[in-house]
Amino acid sequence: MTDTVPAAQRPVILVADDDPAVLAAVRGDLRGRYGRHNRVLTASGGQEAIDTLHQLKLRGDPVAVVVSDQRMPDVTGSEVLTASLELFPDVRTVLLTAYADTDVAIGAINDLHLDYYILKPWDPPEERLFPVIDDLLGDWHAQHQPTYTVTRVVGSRWSARTHEIRDYLQRNQIPMKWFDVDVSQEGRLLSESAGTDGLPLVITPNGSALHSPGLAELAEALGHKTHADAESFDLAIVGAGPAGLAAAVYGASEGLRTICIEQLVPGGQAGQSSRIENYLGFPNGISGTDLARRAVTQAKRFHVDVLAPTATVGLDLTGPYPRLEQEDGSAISCGAIILACGVAYHGLDVPGCAELEGRGVFYGATLSERDSVRGEDIVVVGGANSAGQAAVFFSDYARSVTILCRAAELGAKMSTYLVDQIEARPNITVRCGATVSTLEGGDRLKTVTVLDAGTGATEELAATALFVFIGASPRTDWLPPQVTRDARGFILTGPALGDQRHATADGERDPFLYETSAPGVFAVGDVRASSVKRVASAVGEGSVAVQFVHQVLRS
Repeated sequence: MTDTVPAAQRPVILVADDDPAVLAAVRGDLRGRYGRHNRVLTASGGQEAIDTLHQLKLRGDPVAVVVSDQRMPDVTGSEVLTASLELFPDVRTVLLTAYADTDVAIGAINDLHLDYYILKPWDPPEERLFPVIDDLLGDWHAQHQPTYTVTRVVGSRWSARTHEIRDYLQRNQIPMKWFDVDVSQEGRLLSESAGTDGLPLVITPNGSALHSPGLAELAEALGHKTHADAESFDLAIVGAGPAGLAAAVYGASEGLRTICIEQLVPGGQAGQSSRIENYLGFPNGISGTDLARRAVTQAKRFHVDVLAPTATVGLDLTGPYPRLEQEDGSAISCGAIILACGVAYHGLDVPGCAELEGRGVFYGATLSERDSVRGEDIVVVGGANSAGQAAVFFSDYARSVTILCRAAELGAKMSTYLVDQIEARPNITVRCGATVSTLEGGDRLKTVTVLDAGTGATEELAATALFVFIGASPRTDWLPPQVTRDARGFILTGPALGDQRHATADGERDPFLYETSAPGVFAVGDVRASSVKRVASAVGEGSVAVQFVHQVLRS
């Protein structure tokens, strides 16, 4: 057995350019760097590239990256990349362009979700070409694992437990194949072969059958780390959203022995976003799951102990060092703590909602439902960015998307770029001044009754799915009274604590900027009172808090 992957299994990198010299140069660079594990194919024009893509589709060959020059006489690079995405929706796309065509590249980012554009010439390739292709191949491989690593899930689309498991696997980017027992004969056969202990059934890559497993059990079966290697750390972080992961990266990179504990899935609420387009440094946008995956990889590179899913249920501040109490009975001592435990969306308190949760009613984007809503009518409730991102994402699959927004206009809390995208989607309908009155459906969601706040009139909408993005409740009910919170449960820090002072060996001091009422305990991100609910601000708070952690540890 050799290290070389068989040609039929190697993902394709396709390059299109009508200039023979440029084509030869890029072919040589890419084959030298990637030829062992990828098939590097070339096309001398746009139409030839599209014909090649159709042939690859018919053969069932995987296509990972398409690189195309923009200025070709028969078919433009943008047209080549459009065809690429139509045939291979998960392909990564790169536009080769001259400086004069930069506006075209920006347009492709907006219209096609272009992944990168590279200005010609790209010399030296080690600096201007290879890092881009490395990055795109890494993203593609994260979603395309060999079939023998796939986890199979058997269950009903209308089962809340099935939805929970599918959502967990999708947000962790674990390769998964789902069999709906209501329509899949293979799913029914798998269920019969595994016994009658109940659904949902999870079959791990090694063949183990788990009947209706909890997330902790599922995580351990898949080899995820849920227990710490030690009992004491310099820095413990509760929550692995953008704020928590930023703190973990900065803390560990600066020499602190760091642990990061997440009760569900790394990424937090941002991890549920289909595409974050206003985060600095990602001009083409980035999905929440990809951002979380990169951040976790970066944290682990600095030897952060990342535990997920692991629930923290208590904080003991009575001893010389803070202690985090875990759901399994273990405890972790640390020199300082950063609370980045985030928020949860408010429940929708209307008749019929509780009975339909997970059976058509979902909190957050739940991107695992992408294929389930294909060709159907769905409703999104909310008027902020998360709701807008979900509506745009699902509009590519659903027949119709209706946004119900309590505010008088959609732009009251939503970024302008999202409002513009929504207005450009013909299958998205926005209803401002509207709320949900009742939900009906029995074993699954069938209708949503909408109340018009202005007229008091109600209207029934047929819908198979409703995604809720309203309000936010901080995950702070497990904290002791020493950690002061506001009336809504958000944690007060720094100047918000008023005249409170912290005692130290050298006398009293003011609380640091993100420090809570408990010395050495910090709060960052959405869980902090009066924080800005944006990914960039959460990352900034997490990284800045580490600087104050150093001062606490020195004292």
